[in-house]
Amino acid sequence: MSGKITRKNPLTMPRPVGNYTHITKIPKEADLFVTSGQIGVDMEGEIPSEINNQVKNTFINIKKVLDSEELKSENIIKVNIWATEPIDWDFLYNEWEKLFGKEYPAMTIGYLSQLGLPELKIEIEIWGAKL
Repeated sequence: MSGKITRKNPLTMPRPVGNYTHITKIPKEADLFVTSGQIGVDMEGEIPSEINNQVKNTFINIKKVLDSEELKSENIIKVNIWATEPIDWDFLYNEWEKLFGKEYPAMTIGYLSQLGLPELKIEIEIWGAKL
């Protein structure tokens, strides 16, 4: 199916355990976009101490970086989420749905002891493709 980004959950596999897609196919004529990990810093350079406030700011920053290239939900092909403490998934998915709706790309989630700055609790990297 050339000319369209497609998402699929093969029937031969277990269903996704969260809001993601097992595989995303990108046509060879698409432009690829990769963001740096977006964090919960605000325009004044402040990083809130609470993870949900960092999530909220992170999605504001994701929207801004994607808007700079006119990327929408259908262009998102992969998301990597890194966190240093448990994620409130209801809150994160609510922020996701406000920005992208219920279209979910391939996704990886990892918990680690520390991110690039000690006050960071979450970082989200977005991969996109546009025809």
